[in-house]
Amino acid sequence: MTSSDALAGLRPRLPSPLEEAVDARFERHGVRLLLKRDDLVHPELVGNKWRKLAPNLAAAGGRTVLTFGGAYSGHLRATAAAGRLLGLRTVGVVRGEELADRPLNPSLARCAADGMRLRFVTRSVYRRKTDPDTLAAVLRAADAEDAHVVPEGGSNAAAVRGCVELGRELAGAADVAAVACGTGGTLAGLAAGLAGSARTLGIPVLRGGFLTGEIRTLQTEAFGGPRGAWSLDERFHHGGYARVPADLEAFAADFEQRHGVPVERIYVAKLLRALVTLAGEGAFPRGSTVAAVITGRPFP
Repeated sequence: MTSSDALAGLRPRLPSPLEEAVDARFERHGVRLLLKRDDLVHPELVGNKWRKLAPNLAAAGGRTVLTFGGAYSGHLRATAAAGRLLGLRTVGVVRGEELADRPLNPSLARCAADGMRLRFVTRSVYRRKTDPDTLAAVLRAADAEDAHVVPEGGSNAAAVRGCVELGRELAGAADVAAVACGTGGTLAGLAAGLAGSARTLGIPVLRGGFLTGEIRTLQTEAFGGPRGAWSLDERFHHGGYARVPADLEAFAADFEQRHGVPVERIYVAKLLRALVTLAGEGAFPRGSTVAAVITGRPFP
């Protein structure tokens, strides 16, 4: 099965729109804000989920796709939706064995409705999921030993190469391209696609300070070495993954009202809040153009 055959049913909207957001919080500092609307790429494989999943779906060659995620994983939902659209079998390995005896939350219920088989594993097993012996045991337990395995968040060398086009679409349009980061794959490809035409800024949404090494590893696996000029600002996780304190919720609601753009809370709200703060700190020279990559939209 060729890549084009495998993905014919998905019909993404590419390139995604690039829109200006006139915002006094940037204008007063001489900064222009653009929104790269990757949330409009596909109605179900939203934003970077399309860019990272597409090459992995093509590589699956019709085999079962097995991947990993937490109880509210957008990556699991996107993989399940792709399976339904393409007629592929999908298996989602979910962190937290205790969830198996509880009613499915709306996110996991959507996965199941799209035909994904859910397998719940202990948190200790989940932490060891990249260990070859542990992964082999997970595959056996899921009756999916021949599956094409996609890592948590979809970030691998194929996904990174899939995100290169995002950078190419933005090349020459901005001085800074900013993106929220979970596993680092989108930033790794974005920076490579920009090829030095702009610097890439990543806003990690998890605590821990581990992403620098992860991104370097991903770029080495995808390209043989580092690509592009990129940096991370670790200050804007707001307490950690899936933490949306009241002030962040208020910021997101206000941004929606100002610009008419739905703001996904886990990633995009943290990115936009970071950019407002950085503009106020003078991090962007006057006359700069900053492009914020809108990688998702609110669920459901």
